Amino acid sequence: MSIDLSLVLGGLLVGFVVGLTGMGGGALMTPMLIFFFRVDPLMAVSSDVVASLFMKPAGAYVHLRRRTVNLKLVLWLCVGSVPAAFSGVILLRVLPFGESLNEILKIILGVALLLASAGLVVRAVLGMLQRNTALGEGAAKPTRPDVVVKPVPTVLLGAVAGLLVGMTSVGAGSIIIVVLLLMYPGLKASQLVGTDLVQAVPLVAAASLGHLLYGDFSLGLTVSLLIGAIPGAFFGARVSSRAPGGIIRRVLAILLLASGLKLTGVPTEWVFGVTIAALILGPLLWVLIRNRYTAIKHEQRRARAKPSGNVPPPCPDAQHHSPPEGTR
Repeated sequence: MSIDLSLVLGGLLVGFVVGLTGMGGGALMTPMLIFFFRVDPLMAVSSDVVASLFMKPAGAYVHLRRRTVNLKLVLWLCVGSVPAAFSGVILLRVLPFGESLNEILKIILGVALLLASAGLVVRAVLGMLQRNTALGEGAAKPTRPDVVVKPVPTVLLGAVAGLLVGMTSVGAGSIIIVVLLLMYPGLKASQLVGTDLVQAVPLVAAASLGHLLYGDFSLGLTVSLLIGAIPGAFFGARVSSRAPGGIIRRVLAILLLASGLKLTGVPTEWVFGVTIAALILGPLLWVLIRNRYTAIKHEQRRARAKPSGNVPPPCPDAQHHSPPEGTR
């Protein structure tokens, strides 16, 4: 087994971004391996999934200790995600793709990246609407103390996420969080992140087992990635409280958009044009939405603060008036 220094540096960069933003590494690591290191798509997915198995438990442990995990949600998510993640790996082998497996896998991965990019945008908009903040960051604002778990929709969500992880290694973290925001608006921000992290551990474990048995796992590739990714994630988490995470997430959304389009076979010229348009128009549209939302909230506050027309406003110098006759 040999250690590739360039892979170590790539893992360090991805790990740092993951620790900084909380974004799943699969959406970054697998495209990096395919585009920059020319790794076979199936080997990239297999090695990335196994590497993720060693990166997830640390964050999950922290949230478990702080009791910011909804264990009922984790249970029902895992009922769907664990068998689906293992089955996703088997599907890659048993479906009659033949020699076109790599091309089919690139298309599936590209679609997953496009969904993850859209998930980041929707998550920001939902954050703005539900937290009553124009920044659009963070998770849902708590609206009720208890969360009533919906088993069937939650199991289906876990199954979709598990299948996505098993076939593409893309963690679907943004997708899960967006759907959980819609299904359970009463979840606190810390519970949302903690639940997603904890349910990801058995999910990734099932996908890792599948890739070890039926995938194209490379020990040297995985170890090289982990040597860089683990300290990178640690240092990224250390500086995350002071870093402009919202800006980084928007840049990542554009990066995932470009990678997804390229993997799905869109011509390079179109990918370049869409990326430039997103870089220019995306921030402008966001500023317009944010300013409009801020103006609406300002008008609502003014309307609530405006006194009723039936009650005259108090005289500011009433205390200086003389009392009426007969009361002296």
